[in-house]
Amino acid sequence: MRLLLTSAGISNPSIHNALVDLLGKPIAESNALFIPTAIYPFRRGANMAWQAICGKASSPLSQLGWKSLGVLELTALPSIDRKAWVPSVEEADALLVWGGDPVYLSYWIQQSGLADLLPSLRPESVYVGVSAGSMAVASTFGETYSSPPSGRHNALASADIVFATPQGEMKGIFVTAQGAGAVDFALIPHLDHEDHPDASEANAEKWAARLPVPVYAIDDQTAIKVVDGSLEVVSEGHWKLFTP
Repeated sequence: MRLLLTSAGISNPSIHNALVDLLGKPIAESNALFIPTAIYPFRRGANMAWQAICGKASSPLSQLGWKSLGVLELTALPSIDRKAWVPSVEEADALLVWGGDPVYLSYWIQQSGLADLLPSLRPESVYVGVSAGSMAVASTFGETYSSPPSGRHNALASADIVFATPQGEMKGIFVTAQGAGAVDFALIPHLDHEDHPDASEANAEKWAARLPVPVYAIDDQTAIKVVDGSLEVVSEGHWKLFTP
């Protein structure tokens, strides 16, 4: 399986070309499954899931002209016979994994059985992550919450609250969680984005210092391409690597 981990989808020609290169054929000849699961813990999450699936979200992904596009809802999979959904995943050229809450997403990637299936997918299959969808494939990653997250969703019971930030540092609660383990680095999306003040470079450095793996902080014009364990940063913007 190949990976294209983005902050904001296929946001520029360089990232678009990287996706086509990973697919090994045009997008118009490729079949994709869209995974909206991560967005549900947010207010109006159902509406945002519909917007993303229909290509009405600001981050380009489902509207790229795929040959076919299906929806794979991870929360439904434990109640379904694997014979009903595993072939669809195995046959897909691309898994399009939307953003939202990475802790919630990583929980359902594991609970659904998708994490166990990923290593056995065809070598030419492509995992395309957006924001949380990119974060959740790491072995270990971190996320911040503006308030104690205990009531947000049950998935946080499996995460570790690392610290409550004192004044002068990142606001809120920082948690770490175990992801799908497809890559040995963590990712911080939306670097220095005005709508994501927690992802400033100064905060990203503090966040990264609390993780035991290399951490890539990337802006919305940057992606990380992974093929057979080899990593390439594809960028028309800016990014920074923090080493543990």
